[in-house]
Amino acid sequence: MTQSANTPRAPELEPLVAPWIEKLGAALDALEAGRFDDLAAAREAYADWFVTRFPAPDGVTYEDYRAHGVPATRVRPDDTLPGRVLLYLHGGGYLAGEPRGYRGLVGRYARGLWAEAVIPDYRLAPDARYPAAIDDNLAVYESLLKEGYDAGSIVVSGDSAGGAMAVALLVAARDAGLPLPAAAVAISPWANLEHTGASIVTKAEADPLCTPEALRTMAASYLGDNPLNSPLASPVFADVSGLPPVLIQVGEREIMLSDAVRLAEHLAAAQVRVNLEVWPGMPHVWHLFSEDLKDADAALESAVGFLDARLPKA
Repeated sequence: MTQSANTPRAPELEPLVAPWIEKLGAALDALEAGRFDDLAAAREAYADWFVTRFPAPDGVTYEDYRAHGVPATRVRPDDTLPGRVLLYLHGGGYLAGEPRGYRGLVGRYARGLWAEAVIPDYRLAPDARYPAAIDDNLAVYESLLKEGYDAGSIVVSGDSAGGAMAVALLVAARDAGLPLPAAAVAISPWANLEHTGASIVTKAEADPLCTPEALRTMAASYLGDNPLNSPLASPVFADVSGLPPVLIQVGEREIMLSDAVRLAEHLAAAQVRVNLEVWPGMPHVWHLFSEDLKDADAALESAVGFLDARLPKA
């Protein structure tokens, strides 16, 4: 595979993501070998690493609960504006990831937004295939509405698979006849499981974390017999008309770059207000690395600003 001439290598990123690659790789190895006991252990190790590497910030409390039968975690900063809720959909390729591993990122996100947050613990593949994750996230969103939260005070965000699901959730909510959230932010969205964007090749040597082979394995595990272009798995193929404003943030080194740009163009063509930010030199979901990359906090601040501008102030 060739490397784009305008995308130099960034060896300084490799030590940051090496443990991440190792933990996710163990889950992929277990999946491919059909060792499901080992897969469960690898998922635990993956979440444990996230907890240690991206610790929860001060001034935030966490509570596990169930929303319409779906396990979830409430995130409560000490200071919030009443009624504001961030529904955050974690990444992990539909194969791994838990709310406890995202207490750091979502705690910082919610604190900046002066909002409570909820992180669904949606079902993972291959135990539960598409559209189980979407169904779970939609159930959690419905539970917030039934609790009395106003849709206009709810915003949605997510990273990687969760970034794609942030858009897919809007589509699913619209199709279910539910009032829509105020806005969404898709971080490094895995927006096209066909992987037909040019960057799957041109960024393959520059991306320090994601590989085409790993994406294809996780996509097959999630979709099963469903087509790769299933709209709620690959939102570049969804009917996105009538959605609220969306911000897409993607790193310039990502193999997902072209399909994130395609998602932005698809939203714009449907007359959805969309902002696209391509961050030079950044890897997949760089927002996590707030202690190591100066652009991590800056990107999160941009996401907060986009959402805050579309939420009630009191």
